[in-house]
Amino acid sequence: MGPRLTGRRAPSDRILERLLTLHPRLIDLSLDRVMRLLKTLGDPQDELPPVIHVAGTNGKGSTIAFLRAFLETAGKRVHVYTSPHLVRFHERIRLAGKVIPEKMLGALLAECERANAGQPITFFEITTAAAFLAFAREDADIALIEVGLGGRFDATNVITKPAIAVLTPISLDHQHFLGETVAAIAFEKAGILKLGTPVVVGPQPAEAATVIAARAAELRAPLYRHGQEWSVEHAEGGGLIYRGRQTLHLPPPGLAGAHQYDNAGAALAALECLPGFALGAAAMARGIGKVEWPARLQRLGHGPLVKALPAGAELWLDGAHNAAGGEALARFVAGWRRPTGLVFGMIKTHDPTAFLKPLAPYVARLSTVAIPGETNTLNAEESAAAARTVGIEAVPAKSLRDAVAAASAPGNRTLICGSLYLAGKVLAANG
Repeated sequence: MGPRLTGRRAPSDRILERLLTLHPRLIDLSLDRVMRLLKTLGDPQDELPPVIHVAGTNGKGSTIAFLRAFLETAGKRVHVYTSPHLVRFHERIRLAGKVIPEKMLGALLAECERANAGQPITFFEITTAAAFLAFAREDADIALIEVGLGGRFDATNVITKPAIAVLTPISLDHQHFLGETVAAIAFEKAGILKLGTPVVVGPQPAEAATVIAARAAELRAPLYRHGQEWSVEHAEGGGLIYRGRQTLHLPPPGLAGAHQYDNAGAALAALECLPGFALGAAAMARGIGKVEWPARLQRLGHGPLVKALPAGAELWLDGAHNAAGGEALARFVAGWRRPTGLVFGMIKTHDPTAFLKPLAPYVARLSTVAIPGETNTLNAEESAAAARTVGIEAVPAKSLRDAVAAASAPGNRTLICGSLYLAGKVLAANG
């Protein structure tokens, strides 16, 4: 959720830097400040097209990417709000299928800054207000809104009547903000549920499923759960079979990794629950392969980092940063059946040993790096020490290029992982 104002300098960057000074804490979960600002702006959150509101620990962005691909392939105009961005802030706001233009973003941020009149508000709150203002003024068929952190007190939870709520897999992450147990975190995530609004639920640990079911019962919110009302299967040749109100036989998802089958399934389940949005099987078959979501098991095919690889080596990138993300990466890497190198960097608020432990059996070489430009990063030696505690020999590197060189070998696959912040730096450095 951090701002990470990277990339080309633009007028909007100067406004974004000023907005960082309006509250002493980057994250301060509350709805009071954003509600005050939205009221001053005319409550644009009440003027949005039908909203699919997505919370969870892992898979939020990928699920939204599948939803967007399905809907846009079917000819729908789709607004999208996600965070964090990877290279430029503009990525967070897509208006009817296109990244928000610089001129419009600058004008919206300036309008929100004037309306806020210097009062305390977090960066995420005021930029969320700007996104909702943009969405209220531009026609679209639907808006896909990703929760920033948690759910109950997240700035996006000012939407009182979403069309659908989606809860992707919940696990331990951001415990210092959300609670020390999966049940406590699930309670915060289930805070996006609203009276009578259908809830699509991805695969969940039992303690999370219990909390979600209890909250849904209180709100008389119909549940549409993985493994009960809907399911997905791997078909021969890598295809996906979806079973819900209908059965669909679709090509393989366009995002790599077995976990993406569940994310695609959650998107299909949400569309089944969405009134008036029945999409044809042909559109969904086309859409599942067109999905794009950078830094999610993305193979980098060109750029200076790729050119510097030894013969026959490949470079992959993923933004996973918690224990569940490490487990998903480990399942993917286990299928490579060739030497794997890791380049690893992480911010201090995550647990490096929990992330690296499931990957340890598959790692031939590991190098660590501090995330460039991040004050909250683990330094390279700290990350290397964490790797050694789970049995991985690690070499600290002074730069991203040095880290890739140290982790790579002829014919191997090197995976850069541990942080979306690091992923953004990689994409910027690699062009």
